[in-house]
Amino acid sequence: MDRVTAAVVQAEQPGELKAGLEQTRKLATEAAGRGASLVVFPETWLPGYPAWLDYCRDAGLWDHPPVKETFLRLVENSVVVEGDSFAELASVARDLEITLVVGVSERVAKGPGRSTLFNTLLTIGPDGSLLNHHRKLNPTYTERLVWGPGDTAGLEAVDTPAGRLGGLICWEHWNPLARQIMHDSGEDVHVAVWSAVVGVHGIHQEASRCYAFEGRCHVVAAGQLMRARDLPPDLEPSPEKVTSPDQLLLRGGSAIIAPDGSYLAGPLYDEPGILVAELDYRRNVEEAMTLDVSGHYQRLDLFELTVRHTDRR
Repeated sequence: MDRVTAAVVQAEQPGELKAGLEQTRKLATEAAGRGASLVVFPETWLPGYPAWLDYCRDAGLWDHPPVKETFLRLVENSVVVEGDSFAELASVARDLEITLVVGVSERVAKGPGRSTLFNTLLTIGPDGSLLNHHRKLNPTYTERLVWGPGDTAGLEAVDTPAGRLGGLICWEHWNPLARQIMHDSGEDVHVAVWSAVVGVHGIHQEASRCYAFEGRCHVVAAGQLMRARDLPPDLEPSPEKVTSPDQLLLRGGSAIIAPDGSYLAGPLYDEPGILVAELDYRRNVEEAMTLDVSGHYQRLDLFELTVRHTDRR
């Protein structure tokens, strides 16, 4: 397959799982109606990113009832992969005949790790099957208050009807070993999910473009929108960070990026929308010519690099 039409959805999430699943179907249907066979939603789209960890006072207080109530709602609205919530996502992919990639807060319902939450990226095929299940390796900073550390089980690209597809979650894009594993697994398209692709001085946006250039693959970068009025009612916003209920805390920044780092669509800031672009995988091969004449990576292991460095002394 040389060409695929991809879409990235940027929207405000209602914060409640049932409503979020309904919105997922509605927005995915719109994206599929515009010709997309690959549809991407951002980091923890369901049930929404817990921005209260960074924007509310007292979020880290021990045994604080408002924080415990807020965490309980997150648990109750997280996706269970073996449960009805995943079945609904699978139904969306199957009904629309799309490859669906969606970030979720995942809850383990039974067995080892019961009740643990993970920051998870799910890749679902057009037949409703779970093609990849990646849990964020290390939750970032305050995220460790709610999510457990993941594993490497889903740290790979997988074959899908939309091409060979891999993905990383937010700060994993600054983990050089994770990036190299993904590059080595051979991605036609990489999904970069973020709470918002803005970051400090736009660094998340540049990380997405750099990944495309480094990996010689297309990148679909997904961010979401969130306003201060959607922070948990139990918690008090930090006055130095939040000045208005209408203030955008998460500003989106979604984009579709070519393997040379140029934009095919977006970036889109401060408003909802669905970005759609055609991915021409032949460009991956063309851009690989700048790596070496064969179009493949010249892999060197750490030992060989160490020996070469020692020999130069």
